[in-house]
Amino acid sequence: MASLVLSALFIFTLRVIDVALMTLRMLMVVRGRKTLAWLFGFIQAFVFVLALRQVLTDLSNWLNLIGYAAGFATGNVVGMMIEERIALGHTHLRIISTGRGAEVAEHLRAAGFAATEIPGRGMNGTVTVINCSVLRKSVEEVRRLVEEVDPQAMITAEDIRPVRRGFWRA
Repeated sequence: MASLVLSALFIFTLRVIDVALMTLRMLMVVRGRKTLAWLFGFIQAFVFVLALRQVLTDLSNWLNLIGYAAGFATGNVVGMMIEERIALGHTHLRIISTGRGAEVAEHLRAAGFAATEIPGRGMNGTVTVINCSVLRKSVEEVRRLVEEVDPQAMITAEDIRPVRRGFWRA
């Protein structure tokens, strides 16, 4: 019985690694990072074959099948957690402030972030739309800076892929 459980745990571990790498590989593909996409893909394929081989050695062992499925599900979450921690890439933040837009933009600039102000009209009147493109790992810092000046500001974020020029805080 112990060997059956160890086999299932081995398969579970391999699948977690496999799917976490798959998640990271897909993110590298989307972000145009060819070398990392290749490396993650190579390792992922190798680990996948090892896991599948282990499952196929004994299809009557339900623990192996459960380990395979549970490893897949867990690998998705683990991959997402790793990706959140490394936070590769850039994000475009759109900040909408009803009364303190100029102050928010100046506060961001003072902290070293580029901020472009655009006057606009919202449901309840005049607003300032501030565009700010930052490294993904800086999103939380920008959110905090905005809230220091205007806790009511609306902030949205989109992942972007820079094409050419501009100001990027290192």
